[in-house]
Amino acid sequence: MLIRRLLVLSGLSLSLVHAASKPNIIFILTDDLGYGDYGVFFQNLRKEEGVKSEPWHITPELDAMAAEGIQLRHYYCSAPVCAPSRGSLLQGVHQGHANIRDNMFDQELEDNHTLATVLKGAGYTTAAIGKWGLQGGGKEEKAKHGKRAKKKGDPKLWPSYPTKRGFDFFHGYVRHRDGHMHYPLEDKKEVWENEREISADLAKCFTTDLFTARAKKWITDQKEADPEKPFFLYLAYDTPHAILQLPPSPFPTGGLKWLGKKGEMINSAVGKKDSYIHPDYAKAKWDHDQDASTPETAWPNVYQRYATNVRRIDDCVGDLLNLLKELKIDEDTLVVFTTDNGPSRESYLPEGYRPDFFNSFGPFDGIKRDVYEGGVRAGALVRWPGSKVKGAVSDLPCQAHDWMATFAELAGVAAPARSDGASLVPTLTGAEGQKEPQVYVEYFNGGKIPNYPEFEQKRKSAVRKQMQMIRFGQHVGVRYNIQTHTDLFEIYNIINDPKQTKNLAKELPDLQKKMHDSVLQRRRSEPRAKRPYDDEFVSPLGDFTDQKGVKWQSFENSTPWLAKLEDLESVESGTANQLSQIKPTKGNATLVSGYFNAPKDGIYLFLVPAGELALLRIHEATVIDAAFKAGKEEIKGMIKLKAGKHPFRFYRMKSAKPLRLTMLVPWLQPGEIPEAMLTH
Repeated sequence: MLIRRLLVLSGLSLSLVHAASKPNIIFILTDDLGYGDYGVFFQNLRKEEGVKSEPWHITPELDAMAAEGIQLRHYYCSAPVCAPSRGSLLQGVHQGHANIRDNMFDQELEDNHTLATVLKGAGYTTAAIGKWGLQGGGKEEKAKHGKRAKKKGDPKLWPSYPTKRGFDFFHGYVRHRDGHMHYPLEDKKEVWENEREISADLAKCFTTDLFTARAKKWITDQKEADPEKPFFLYLAYDTPHAILQLPPSPFPTGGLKWLGKKGEMINSAVGKKDSYIHPDYAKAKWDHDQDASTPETAWPNVYQRYATNVRRIDDCVGDLLNLLKELKIDEDTLVVFTTDNGPSRESYLPEGYRPDFFNSFGPFDGIKRDVYEGGVRAGALVRWPGSKVKGAVSDLPCQAHDWMATFAELAGVAAPARSDGASLVPTLTGAEGQKEPQVYVEYFNGGKIPNYPEFEQKRKSAVRKQMQMIRFGQHVGVRYNIQTHTDLFEIYNIINDPKQTKNLAKELPDLQKKMHDSVLQRRRSEPRAKRPYDDEFVSPLGDFTDQKGVKWQSFENSTPWLAKLEDLESVESGTANQLSQIKPTKGNATLVSGYFNAPKDGIYLFLVPAGELALLRIHEATVIDAAFKAGKEEIKGMIKLKAGKHPFRFYRMKSAKPLRLTMLVPWLQPGEIPEAMLTH
């Protein structure tokens, strides 16, 4: 299969990509699996060392997937907890731009681009199966159902139900907390299939098996109905998170099957609920007291459960990959496997669970809700036989929001202008030209880092509160319990020091300044997730020689959305002293770039006229996003800037009106940005 990256480089329209060149895409997301739970990343090392006081579990199917594809060992989730992590993934933006941040469970995913809307716009059939938790509508539910609102669902009351965010089909848990239990009927949790609630049919259906069997059924149906049409499947498991329930029976010989009958919906719904422990772990023993002279003891039940849950996911992944081979679409299907955040210490069982039994955080410090590596280094496996990349390992720092740009390129379209990611296609295909992705996390949690023996003494029981993480190349900057923007980043060389033991902050003052400046230059505040640095003024670039006026380029934007135009080949270009002087004769979209020279520190307000499809970035911060739907009223965007030169990019679809971006500041009359403030 040819990789069509050359279309962008040659200036050909992305719309010329033939349907046959668009791979099917399956994105598998687990819930609270740790980096250290992948066999190929960490557990196999424990097995090889064979230290009986350090137990291990295995993931043979994931190991096989890694051998047949590529390991992204420096891949990060968007946030160290589920809702913001999944929201950023689906939106294609990092946490500095997402509307779901901190602990906003069951909040509305904003009405904007998602992976599904983009791929659907590129000709894909789309489905979400599994856990959602981003539906919104809590007030409406409570008004209609009162105290029963948490148990009585209604897709009509959920403004961001999956089928309202680009998915053609949905099957799964809608509410975040429903995903804490894994037997829908017996645990009285709702499972929705499009507009129908079906939990009454799901006796003994363990959700890992249920979601896998339904995914297999959906894939099979798609290829039978329209074998030439590509599909996108977002398969979001709710395990191994929370209660650590067990399957009712062994994994079926020959794989999972969707039977579709009430009371026997899938072929593994037999036996006793919450009863099956994998035989590899049922009699497993360990050196509990680190004394070889005393007898080994059986693993505590809670760890047998955890290992069985991970192994069940592993079996399901192998089952899905076998289906692709059976349907003869293996070569044409890209599969991503990853997790939403670091490992949890929750079990919802009388017996407590700690992720340091298996060291599910891997060689790092931190767990779920931490921004040290153990909380956000998710790792990912990508398998695509058609790419001919096999058994590869990548150390490229990348993050969940990069999938938007990646999948868009694979689908033969440009990503939306608002997306923060860089396409990973060069890395996944072994090609040159990989752009450096942004890695950035911000998060709040009122707890403390666990006091595990494996963690550095200096951070055991440390207060979390406001946290921030940023990465440049080999270096990661981390801040905990941030009080003001002047608080220093701890800086670590993550290649030489993955456990983050040696703080290099004093040795790298220039990098410290870069991190302080960059975290302001790439984010916008969110009123529901206030930060100590929200009111800071954004620093300009250093002094350099520039020229009067701005650059402009026009493009043929062939997508239904305003695209990231710099990824396309321009059809016309020039310079102008003011934006209103730009009058392209070719193309249907314009990108204006240059520097906004702020004469003094101040609050700058920019306005885009009503009816325009446009987007404004200053540095990498999205100041105005009117690119998804044209506003009925003018769109405003405010940013606090220090005096100096600030790079900007203004994207706009062709309009009958002159190209215009209005600026409001207290010391000038409202109007077009003065010529003296624009350079390139």
